[in-house]
Amino acid sequence: MNAALIEGVSMGLVLSAMIGPVFFTLIQSSLEYGFRRTAVLALGILASDSIYVIVTYFGIRFLADTTLFEQVLGYVGGLILIGFGLISLVKRRADRPSTGGLSISKIKKRTAFAKGFSINGVNPFVLVFWISIASLVYLKSSWVPSDILLYYSGILITVFSIDLLKAFIAKKLAHLVTPRLMQILNKVVGLIMVGFGIRLIWWASMN
Repeated sequence: MNAALIEGVSMGLVLSAMIGPVFFTLIQSSLEYGFRRTAVLALGILASDSIYVIVTYFGIRFLADTTLFEQVLGYVGGLILIGFGLISLVKRRADRPSTGGLSISKIKKRTAFAKGFSINGVNPFVLVFWISIASLVYLKSSWVPSDILLYYSGILITVFSIDLLKAFIAKKLAHLVTPRLMQILNKVVGLIMVGFGIRLIWWASMN
């Protein structure tokens, strides 16, 4: 299997494990309205992420001729990832599944897509995350366009698949989703994100 695809799938698994409003909304929607409507919600999230991928990737490419761009990009992208990781590590508690302050009362299938799109799209941390991913991709100088496509495809398909899996098993696992479990998950994800950030900074320092 292509190394870029494997790395994309790995990053997709990390992104899927991050706990935020999208996670809570998927769980809550599945518990209250079933799998089909939540699958449409997940499609909206996928569309939002896809737009962010296009904007950040070509935005980074547009700035690529700036002096010392690679090093600055590496350091900034690495610090962003480390910041995400540290936030997860120091977070002291995680509430049981809820909408994260976002109402999903009487959701309809025809509006589920727009809801998933907007919940993911209005979160500034999602944009910042994709900027850091674009930074990492830019520094992969040995990658050809097909590698980049496989990498992003691996992330997006993995995230979408995991979102569907969350929706499918939400009711069965609802009693297991405790604050303690989510706290442990937060710390594991935090360590992984810090690791990616350190790797990106090290990569930039070698250029």
